[in-house]
Amino acid sequence: MLQRAAGLDLTAEGQRLYSSDYARWQRWGPYLSERQWGTVREDYSEHGTAWDYFPHDHARMRAYRWGEDGLAGFADERLGWCVALALWNGRDPILKERLFGLTNEQGNHGEDVKELYFYLDGTPTHSYMRMLYKYPQAAFPYQDLIDENARRGTSVPEYEILDTGVFDDENYFDIHIEYAKHTPEDVVMRVTVENRAGRHASIDVLPQIWARNTWSWKPTGGKPSLTLASSAEGDHVFARGDRHEPLIVTAASKDAMSVEWLFCENDTNVQRLFGMDGAGPFKDGFNEYIVHGNEAAIRRDAGTKAAARVHFELAAHARAVVTFRWRPVSAPKEDVPLDIDALFAHRIAETDAFYDALQRDTESADARLVQRQALAGLLWSKQYYEYDVHRWLEGDPLQPTPPASRRRGRNADWQHLCNADILSMPDKWEYPWYASWDLAFQAVAFALIDPMFAKKQMLLLVKDRYQHPNGQLPAYEWAFGDANPPVHAWAAWRVYEIDRAITGHGDREFLERVFHKLLLNFSWWVNRKDADGHNIFQGGFLGLDNVGIFDRSSPLPTGGRLDQADGTAWMAAYALDLMRIALELAFDNHVFVDIGVKFFEHFLYIAGAVSCDDGCDTGLWDSIDEFFYDKLRLPDGTSEPLRMRSIVGLIPFFAVRVLEEQVHGGLPGLRDRLVWFLEHRPDLARLVSRWNQPGKGNSLLLSLLRGHRMKALLKRVLDESEFLSAHGVRALSRSHLDEPFVYRHNGCKFGVQYLPGESDSRVFGGNSNWRGPIWMPVNYLLIESLYEFHRYYGDDFLVEYPTGSGKKLSLAQIADELARRVTTLFLLDGKNERPVMGAYPQLQADPRCRDLVLFHEYFHGDNGRGIGASHQTGWTALVALMLQPRAMSVSGNVPVAAELGEV
Repeated sequence: MLQRAAGLDLTAEGQRLYSSDYARWQRWGPYLSERQWGTVREDYSEHGTAWDYFPHDHARMRAYRWGEDGLAGFADERLGWCVALALWNGRDPILKERLFGLTNEQGNHGEDVKELYFYLDGTPTHSYMRMLYKYPQAAFPYQDLIDENARRGTSVPEYEILDTGVFDDENYFDIHIEYAKHTPEDVVMRVTVENRAGRHASIDVLPQIWARNTWSWKPTGGKPSLTLASSAEGDHVFARGDRHEPLIVTAASKDAMSVEWLFCENDTNVQRLFGMDGAGPFKDGFNEYIVHGNEAAIRRDAGTKAAARVHFELAAHARAVVTFRWRPVSAPKEDVPLDIDALFAHRIAETDAFYDALQRDTESADARLVQRQALAGLLWSKQYYEYDVHRWLEGDPLQPTPPASRRRGRNADWQHLCNADILSMPDKWEYPWYASWDLAFQAVAFALIDPMFAKKQMLLLVKDRYQHPNGQLPAYEWAFGDANPPVHAWAAWRVYEIDRAITGHGDREFLERVFHKLLLNFSWWVNRKDADGHNIFQGGFLGLDNVGIFDRSSPLPTGGRLDQADGTAWMAAYALDLMRIALELAFDNHVFVDIGVKFFEHFLYIAGAVSCDDGCDTGLWDSIDEFFYDKLRLPDGTSEPLRMRSIVGLIPFFAVRVLEEQVHGGLPGLRDRLVWFLEHRPDLARLVSRWNQPGKGNSLLLSLLRGHRMKALLKRVLDESEFLSAHGVRALSRSHLDEPFVYRHNGCKFGVQYLPGESDSRVFGGNSNWRGPIWMPVNYLLIESLYEFHRYYGDDFLVEYPTGSGKKLSLAQIADELARRVTTLFLLDGKNERPVMGAYPQLQADPRCRDLVLFHEYFHGDNGRGIGASHQTGWTALVALMLQPRAMSVSGNVPVAAELGEV
């Protein structure tokens, strides 16, 4: 199946990816959430207060309805059986079974995980996975983190786990968790505990396996069971469930005297939580036994949750290892016990070979390390996601009926939505759910290593049980009806291109399936978000939290509406992406020429509306400032631009596509149709960048920006006193630091000031800020757009870079430079430090931690420090493409035989 540009042999992992066993290898993976508590799915409160209804303190005692969570977890594709790690240092008030963090209300800058953990490696089939968790030897400072963050205001930095002092003097354990598959169903977890302290320390390590609770919600045919058994080889656990062949579970450690098997039930502790009678042992049985010595809280023979408890007494800097294995009972009997160390060595060598092939052109060892960890984070952030909104609203047969208010509350108009799939998450603690525009970027990054999974992600979002009957794509579980930027067509095309570059052929069946459903989505946008039918869009939220002076998801305090430069530009780009897909499909079926022309025309209508001169009613281009602005339309019929220079005004860059000669000249009737329309609408033709003047290679350019307007915007983008920072393009011009934008209405003042770091606004919970920091997705799209412009203009079209420097570069060279700036966020600098890790000086100073990289949600606009969710490898994994030059240059309508996939 895989056609390569050169004759290198496929690696073992590549063979698995393109074999008939691909689905089997994907059956087990890191599909557990890191936070099921506090999610919308588990919220059955009257007023939708998810964090309060199911807090962290309940998680160890309360069975989940829609999923499971665990530390460094692994599970089957439906969470029938789940495996994760528990730890106890002898001092903690609770067993460490899951990650701790603050809710939006507890955090002075919003929700935030308060742990140190790193995703270090992995393969797309999860044949090998590795992560690191840093566990303090002192009592975990749960209450200190809550109290101090509550005391701090928004003008003060967050209080993080390193600030508490529990990691001082290296008084902690490094917990290395690895998984290796002997066969697709025979999996081994290896836990290596290292005492980093210069003194003796003790620790309990408990690999756990449990059955997801499905019996508490509705009548079932049977309940899974875990039963202790003995054989000549020693004790093991027999796991029986409905969905799986029975499993044999074993645990071992050469560094411990014994392994103690513990059992309890994955059931809610109704006695403690609700004061009800109930037969234990309950879900928190291991916690009660180990922390409090309550023998009655566990069983020794059977249950639905089992743990292999291993106690270690570790000298200074000593290590110890525990292994935990599960395999089907039908696996061939082993005449010679499996050499687990040899298995891991073999899978690690295969993983190295996979990335060596992928990274042949990645410039430096440090760049290869960063790229590999970015992709590891993407792989670890896959999650099984189940949510049946109708059932959630109605309630379950064996549970109390939910409050009637739910039928008028969150997601009540999304009762068709029924998800039960492995999905790519933004991250598995802060955002343990999919979001439509995040998922688009994640799929593009995934295409670099697993095109099949990337395509599946794109198709899932347009399935009947995801996409609304009216055509809308679900935004995210907190509000499926919010409007995320319509980037799905762009992502589908990019996944198609990268897949084609890897395999040597284009999967047009995939492209056509996505295309047909996106036609419905485009119509939804046109019918719902264009108030006057004038091709100017009001989008709403569009993902850019805190970017403006108003909450764009809510009615404006001024009344009226906001005509959005970003919403309109997104729709122009959407039309061009659908045009490009249609014309690609037209090479197999000329019927698609008609729909391609339709989107060509629709793009011109939008371009005409948004780009017209100041005298027209719809235009969003300001000829004085030479910038695109949102326009506020007030109830009295007046309107005015909101002259705030933000990323909103740069998104028109993204609406650019080059049509190659082989497309506009090679599809019968296409050129004639384009010429006819433009001759009959010269008013539209003149507003588009020289569509009828052939450029490099006789290509045609379609863009919202003519040459002058593009240069005018670039002048600001490339100005270091405005948008350009040392590490990428800021979301708000730095000019608003000294000159905040202020709008006054009826005695009220609304303002925005440049804010490079954490948000000072509680809108959207205060944990997201587009008022100055650097965001990966818009930087990526800007860089890609510059490459696209260069394909038309060529090397002779020069722009000053940076503004005021007197140095001029081609657009491709500027794109290269912007990509270089963005990647410096993660790469070691002259001080042997990584800007993204600026909040972790203790780790940066430790040579053993210098290669640990976090992939934050966004980055400080002046110094590049990571901000927001610390593990949002989701769209931040796009840096993996920026470090792989060929991956970003795969473009156009011609199949490219790039050697991305010599894997």
